[in-house]
Amino acid sequence: MLHPNLVILYVSSPPESAAFYAELFDLEPVEASPGFAMFVFPSGLKLGLWARYGVAPTAIAPPGGSEIVLPVASNAHVDATWEDWSARGITILQAPTTMDFGRTFVASDPDGHRVRVYKLADAPR
Repeated sequence: MLHPNLVILYVSSPPESAAFYAELFDLEPVEASPGFAMFVFPSGLKLGLWARYGVAPTAIAPPGGSEIVLPVASNAHVDATWEDWSARGITILQAPTTMDFGRTFVASDPDGHRVRVYKLADAPR
């Protein structure tokens, strides 16, 4: 059976996007060129940042139609991450709020790709 291990975002400037994600995740890319950058996370998941002008076939989906989702350990961690990212000037699309699945907020990268931080709600007892 096949299992994905790489997510690719089409971006305007891989170096600019790589700098954004390097600071966001406190992780340096394992590959970086003018047309592509890649991060490898401790979990094994890879994030590729591919220059939109170099993709074949041409990518037609606009940024913001999907999300990178980051789970955290507590509601307080959601709020603290939001405060940290807000202080860094990262664009916030949704302030911390409690939704049916748990506490969450949504930020945006330089191209408009969404980054969601959340704490899953505790199961009802």
